[in-house]
Amino acid sequence: MTKNHKDETQSNPLEAFGPTVQRLRKAAGLSLNELSGESGIAKSILSRIENNETNPTLNTIWRLSQALNTNIDALLQDIDTRPALIVHHGAAQLPILSSEDGLCELRIIGDIDTVEWAQVYELSALPGGILESAPHPQGTVESLFVRAGKARVEINGEQWEAGPGELLRYRGDLPHRIKSIGDIPLSANMTTLRQ
Repeated sequence: MTKNHKDETQSNPLEAFGPTVQRLRKAAGLSLNELSGESGIAKSILSRIENNETNPTLNTIWRLSQALNTNIDALLQDIDTRPALIVHHGAAQLPILSSEDGLCELRIIGDIDTVEWAQVYELSALPGGILESAPHPQGTVESLFVRAGKARVEINGEQWEAGPGELLRYRGDLPHRIKSIGDIPLSANMTTLRQ
């Protein structure tokens, strides 16, 4: 595989800013909530900054530098110096959770460090398998993207079904269950996001 040279005119000069903020926050032993309190920047904005989903203003960079007891230069010095590969886990290293009936497996594929507010799973379920979930924290939204098979989501007596290529997004802060329906195993990606 050949490497293409980076087009400097199209690169984002702040692409390493978010990971740098996250690294410094963790090194300081601060949660997103604590950094939000120290900086006066909403937790949701901090999350988007750390995930490179938004470009911070100069004022935001300054406030973060103050909250992290550093300076703007230190926040920006790691630009383009982070490694391309963050982590590589082999299949055997990914934690797997099983349902009570033994017919469903959740493989944790998201970052363990984000488990308080974001979780990503690969769901596999044999026909008839049921995954029961207690309510997640208030404001949690869960998304289920079906890759193969068919799923039924049940909440408070209501039911919704999805087949391959379809997405269901629903409240995760209510008791809910996912059932594999149909004749073939269910394969889906599931994300849980606390808003």
